[in-house]
Amino acid sequence: MPDADVASVAGVPVAQACADLLELLAGVSDGRSSQGRDHPAAVVLALVAAATVAGMTGYTAMAGWVADVPKAALTDLYLRAGALPVGRPSRSTLWRVCTAADTQALDTAIGAWTAARRSDPGPATGATGIDDEVPQPADLLRLDGKSLRGAVDADGGQVQLLAALAGSAEPGAVAVVIGQAEVTGAKTNEPACARDLLKTLDIAGSTVTADALHTVKATAELIHSRGGQFVFPVKENRRALFDALDALPWQHTPIADSRTEVGHGRITRRTIRVLPAPPELPFPHVNQVWLIERYVTDNAGAHLSAAAQLGVASHTRQQANPTQIATFNQGHWAVESLHWIRDTCYREDHSRVRTRSGPRVLASLRNLAVNALRLAGRRDITEATRWASRNMTRPFTILGLTS
Repeated sequence: MPDADVASVAGVPVAQACADLLELLAGVSDGRSSQGRDHPAAVVLALVAAATVAGMTGYTAMAGWVADVPKAALTDLYLRAGALPVGRPSRSTLWRVCTAADTQALDTAIGAWTAARRSDPGPATGATGIDDEVPQPADLLRLDGKSLRGAVDADGGQVQLLAALAGSAEPGAVAVVIGQAEVTGAKTNEPACARDLLKTLDIAGSTVTADALHTVKATAELIHSRGGQFVFPVKENRRALFDALDALPWQHTPIADSRTEVGHGRITRRTIRVLPAPPELPFPHVNQVWLIERYVTDNAGAHLSAAAQLGVASHTRQQANPTQIATFNQGHWAVESLHWIRDTCYREDHSRVRTRSGPRVLASLRNLAVNALRLAGRRDITEATRWASRNMTRPFTILGLTS
C-alpha cells in the first residue's frame, strides 16, 4: 500500500479521475508486454466486470458469458482501448489477466470510478431503465475485514481483505466500497493496514467506524490529523481504556436515546447513555463516551438475549448528539450486508479461485458490481443481478462501458 496522501491511477489523483471505467482500467497492468497483444488487459477486465454484474462467479462461467456478448459491444470495447478486435478472449486469457493483474491499481481504479459516479451519477432512468435515485454524500466510513475462505494457499492461509464502505449512516442509504486493501500476515496486522488505506482516502468531515480491533491510538491520531471523526467500540483487548469506561457511573446516567425494532419474530430495543470524556482518558481526541445496551425478546415478550457495549467518540456534543452516535454505531453494520451479498449472491466463500492475484481481483470486481448496481438505484442485489443477466447489454450500460 503506497504511503501517499492521495491515491492515483496511472498518475492521476483519484479526485481528478474521470468516470470512464475502461480508461481507468487501462492503468491496470497484468505484467504482459503490449507488443503483439491481442486482448488488452483493460478490455479483459471490463468483460470480467460485466460478467460479474450478470452474476457469473468463475472463469468458466465468465468465458461462456463473454462468448455470447454481442459483436457490436465487443468491437466497441476493443476500438475504444486502441486495439483491433481479433476474436473473443478465451477462459485461459481471462485467467491469465486476472491472476496477474496489479491488484492495488485495480482497487484504486474502482475507487476512482465509484467516487466519480457518486459525485456525478448522470442519467439514470432514461439511459439505463433503472431507478432515478441520486445517492447522498457520505458521512460514515465503515472499515471491516473479510476472509476469502475458499482461497486457501499451500500453507493453509486465506486471503484477508479490508474494505472501506462509504455512505450515509441512515438505514437504507446507498453505501459503496471506495477502497480495499489486502491484509498481509496475521489478522493483528489489520489496524496497520487500515491506516495505510485511510491515507489514500479523503476522510475530512466523515466519521470512521470499525470493530474493537481498530480501537488503536495510532488510528485515532491519523483520523484526527486528516480532518475526520471516529466512533469506536471498546472491549477488554484495550484493558486500561475499558476499565476507565467501565468505572463510570452509568447506572446514574439517564438514557439519552432509545429505539425499538420489530421483525423476524423478535423485538429489539437499543438504548444509549452518553457522558463527557473523563480527564486523562488513555485514548486521544475523545470528547464523548457511551454505553449502548441491546435487549431482544420474542413477540410474546420472552427474553432472548441482552448485550452491552462501551465506546468512544471524537465528536463534541455540538458535532454529534447521542441519537447520532447511536446511528453511527448501528450504521456500521451495513458493511456486513456487503459481506453477505458477496457470499450469497456471488458465492465468494465457495470459490476455489486461489492463484496469485485471482482471489483479490474477483473480490474487487464483485465490489464494483455491487457499487454499480447500488448507484443505479437497485437495492436488492440478487434480483438486480437476475435483471442484469436477462439482457447482454445491460451490464455494459450499468458500468458505463457503452460509447
